[in-house]
Amino acid sequence: MPAGSGVSGPGLPVGRGLFFLIIAGIAWGTAGAAGSLVYRISDLGPLALSFWRSAGGLVLLLGALALRRRRAPVPAEPLLSAEPALSAESPRRRLLRTVATGVGLTVFQSAYFAAVEATGLAVGTVVTLGAGPVLIALGARLTMGERLGGGGLIAVTGALAGLGVLVLGGESGTVRPAGVALAILSAAGYAGITLLTRRLGRDGGGADAMTTTAWAFAIGSVLLLPLAVGEGLMPHTAEPVRVIWLLVYIAAVPTALAYALYFAGAAVVRAATVSVIMLLEPVSAAVIAVVLLDERLTVATVAGTLLLLAAVAGLALAEARTAAVRRRAAAALV
Repeated sequence: MPAGSGVSGPGLPVGRGLFFLIIAGIAWGTAGAAGSLVYRISDLGPLALSFWRSAGGLVLLLGALALRRRRAPVPAEPLLSAEPALSAESPRRRLLRTVATGVGLTVFQSAYFAAVEATGLAVGTVVTLGAGPVLIALGARLTMGERLGGGGLIAVTGALAGLGVLVLGGESGTVRPAGVALAILSAAGYAGITLLTRRLGRDGGGADAMTTTAWAFAIGSVLLLPLAVGEGLMPHTAEPVRVIWLLVYIAAVPTALAYALYFAGAAVVRAATVSVIMLLEPVSAAVIAVVLLDERLTVATVAGTLLLLAAVAGLALAEARTAAVRRRAAAALV
């Protein structure tokens, strides 16, 4: 998910930023669990669920943005604006970033909920969050010439091995190839957003992350609405109050709140550290799946999960080492 400084104050301590990221990772891990419960007690499909998440998240984010504008001090001079990137970014670039983020976020969320429905919460979340960083690393190498390095290559190989163990070694009732394919599609949407953000940031683009996310949810809601109507926008259920509360929870906690905390923490914590902390999402999802949803984890599923998580941690460490080398080289030139 694209990082930014949308809701963070300039003086946010790093310790508080770490705490925000931990809460965001755990909260994101509950989204699939809440979606699984919705599937169990209603006939709502993944597209309709994604629509309600996007629409509800949009309403809550707009409220947060309105509150932030009301509290924000008016700058003494226009040159001291807190968002210089917005004025420096061309309208065409801003439109490209906003639309692409909206489409990517729509694919990411819809395919994720479909993967959870098809192959379960634990496997769907682990494959999505494990494949995402690998696709980002490969995409950055192909589109921006970023070198993987020895550590990065080993991490990518380990992640592919983990996916292979999950798909080929899991029982048919636990790991379904169609669900894994949907999870990889979800990861591709996530990777596309991240690569676009990185490319524009490297070229001098960028914008307020919370505003961008609100626009992304608006675009996602528009794109998903006709699909959700075709699938069945309103759920048929014997427990309507429970379904409504679950949809409100999905929109509020793992969407609006988690995004806000993530943006605040990612603004003050190193990217490599953020990547490692976000491993809490698949871990928390796996724990919830086993403890609360009675999903089975076979030996192959556990082995594949550990390989994927180790690969993501390896990518984060490789990024940290590369960043340290660049800092030392820059310091030597001063």
